[in-house]
Amino acid sequence: MIRLRRAVLPAATMERLRDYTDDIRQQVTEQERKDRAKQLWANRRQVRPALAKGLAEMAPGHERCMYCGDGQGTDIDHFEPKSLAPLRTFDWLNHVLACSFCNSNQKRSRFPVAADGSPLLVDPTAEDPLDHLRLVLALGTYQGLTDRGRACIEVFGLNARAVLVKGRMDAYAAAGVFMRMWRMTMDEGKSDKAKGIVRLAWNHPLIDVLVNMFHQSGHPAADALFVGEEDVLELLRDPELRAAFLHFRGVSY
Repeated sequence: MIRLRRAVLPAATMERLRDYTDDIRQQVTEQERKDRAKQLWANRRQVRPALAKGLAEMAPGHERCMYCGDGQGTDIDHFEPKSLAPLRTFDWLNHVLACSFCNSNQKRSRFPVAADGSPLLVDPTAEDPLDHLRLVLALGTYQGLTDRGRACIEVFGLNARAVLVKGRMDAYAAAGVFMRMWRMTMDEGKSDKAKGIVRLAWNHPLIDVLVNMFHQSGHPAADALFVGEEDVLELLRDPELRAAFLHFRGVSY
């Protein structure tokens, strides 16, 4: 997971979403609200194109899943399931782009909460997953820094899915290649080609790896975290490279 910025939907779409929510709110019982929410969501043709477009703009890489960062984002998932919170069915702040595996196989209607009722899952469109999860770069596995991070690892199977772990290890190696290519290309004075390399790096699947690399390069224990990859750490600390790569995403680590 990486931090994502929530897109702004057209005013007409937002108005339609509010109309749907008002319709659900007018139902008398909670079960009637759930039934009505399910019915309206099944017939959401008037808002689906705008929702899909907004989520696609927000998603990492080429419309990757906002949870695992690997699969194609094909599903509009409700962060807080509509079966638990029918009034949030058409809440734009509750919509996340997910791959079908994360949505249908992993998360489903699971929504663990803490003792005080607050969500244990991290919403990447509202907060920074780096506060809750740390990627062990060489192993391709996540460590939970908080209860919420550990809940994400369990619910989304972030370490249990071998394809994700192997993919992150490959993404780690690929990121190093991109950075070395960028440095060589810049040294040759080919700035336009270097910009293309930055774009390719950020459009690669599993860019949570790249985000963690930049983040961890500033850690006091960075020399230990990048043992065997000292040249990559040097590149990650290169002010010119950091400016080029991080400006592309409009972030700082």
